[in-house]
Amino acid sequence: MIVVTTPTGQVGSQVVARLLAAAVPVRVIVRDAARLGTRVRAGVEVVEGSHGDPAVLDQALAGAAALFWLVPPDPRASSAEAHYLAFARAGAEAVDRNRVGHVVGVSSGGHGWPKPAGLLSAAFAMDAELERSGAAYRALSMPFFMENLLRNLDAAREQGVLSLPYVPDRPLAMVATCDIAETAAALLTDLSWTGQENLPVFGPDRLTPEEIAEVFSEVLERPVVYRQSSHGESASRMAARGASEQTIRDMTEMHDAQNEGLYDADWAAATPTATDLRTWLKAVVRPPTNA
Repeated sequence: MIVVTTPTGQVGSQVVARLLAAAVPVRVIVRDAARLGTRVRAGVEVVEGSHGDPAVLDQALAGAAALFWLVPPDPRASSAEAHYLAFARAGAEAVDRNRVGHVVGVSSGGHGWPKPAGLLSAAFAMDAELERSGAAYRALSMPFFMENLLRNLDAAREQGVLSLPYVPDRPLAMVATCDIAETAAALLTDLSWTGQENLPVFGPDRLTPEEIAEVFSEVLERPVVYRQSSHGESASRMAARGASEQTIRDMTEMHDAQNEGLYDADWAAATPTATDLRTWLKAVVRPPTNA
C-alpha cells in the first residue's frame, strides 16, 4: 500500500494517476473526499483529514509500505519554517510509529545553501526532520516549477510582457510537474532503494528569463518581452492575496537565493528530465484535441 498526501494538488494528483495506472494499491489523505475525481475515488482508499494530524496519519499509514509527502502551502502561516516543521514532525513520528519503510518528499534544490532562503530553507528543515524517522528517504530536490508561469500567461498574451522577480540574464532552472510526478511514481513502484538522499529533478533547458520570453513569443505568436519585477511589486501582489508579512519575507529571501545561484550545484549534478519549456508551453496554450 502506497499512501499519497495532497492527492488533489498539481503534483499529488499526477502521482496518484501514475500509481493507479501501474495497478499499485493507493490510499490517499485528503481534507475533502468530494474534491477527488470519480475515477480516483473508485480506485483508492480514502482517509479524510489533514496529514498534519497524528491520528489521521496513523489511520492512513497502518500497513503502508511507502509514503508520498508534500506539505501544502499556507500563505497565512506565521512562518514557512514553522508550517513545514509542524507537518514534518507529525509525519516523521507517524512514519516511525507505523514502521513505514520508504518516504518520497517534495523538497527544493539547493541543499547546503549557506544563507537564509525563506520557503526553501523551510523545505530543507522538513527533509532533516523526515530523515530522523529512520525510513529510506528521497528528497525530490526541484527548482522553479514551469506551472508557476501560468500566472503570467494572460499578461503575456494580452500585454506582451513576462514579469518575474529574477535577473534577466541568469539561467533560471525549471521543471515540469509531470516530470516530478513521474520521478516520484517510479520510486514508489520500485522500493528496492535504500538510504537517505537528495535527488535533483531538473528540466533540460538552460534558459534565462529573457530567453523564456522568447519561447513565449514563439508559442503565443506575438512579441513578448521580459521585465524583472521588484521586491515591492512582488510583495504587493502577495499582500493582495492575503499573504502574511512573514510569508512575504520568506518569498523575498527565496527569490534572492535563486538569483544568487542557490540551484547551481544541484543543477550541475542532475540528470535532465524529459519535458522542455517549449513542449510544456505548447501543451498549455494549444492542448491536444481528441480526433
